[in-house]
Amino acid sequence: MSIFTSADHLRQAKGADLGTSSTIEMSQARIDQFAVVTNDEQWIHVDTKRAAQGPFGTTIAHGFLTLSLLAPFLSDLIEVQGATSSINYGLNRVRFSATVPSGSALRAQGRILDIVDRTGAVDVVVEVTISVKGSDKPACVAESIIRYTF
Repeated sequence: MSIFTSADHLRQAKGADLGTSSTIEMSQARIDQFAVVTNDEQWIHVDTKRAAQGPFGTTIAHGFLTLSLLAPFLSDLIEVQGATSSINYGLNRVRFSATVPSGSALRAQGRILDIVDRTGAVDVVVEVTISVKGSDKPACVAESIIRYTF
């Protein structure tokens, strides 16, 4: 985890590598729960028997489920002390470049792309690359914007 102690410390961190997160398992139970909550119960996600005969040989996670893991991954990658709040301000760019098979172990790497000053706040643009253990290609690359108020 990278720890920053102030807005000034963040401003100096443009380009900084935030390291690698801990692992999160993409269990079938997690996929099933996401499917129910989002009303996206396509067979490729929830029907293990049919998916075993499909193009990936198993069920795969929803792209938006993988993206939703930005929250715990970012909490694992960056801490800003002295901030009175932090909010998910949005995303600049998202790509899903590989599937996430059920049972996969995921980790994320982060890098600060930009720091944007706001009145009473700092927007930190973090590139997060989510990888599946054993895969050469990242599952998701996203630019997340976190607004820290001071």
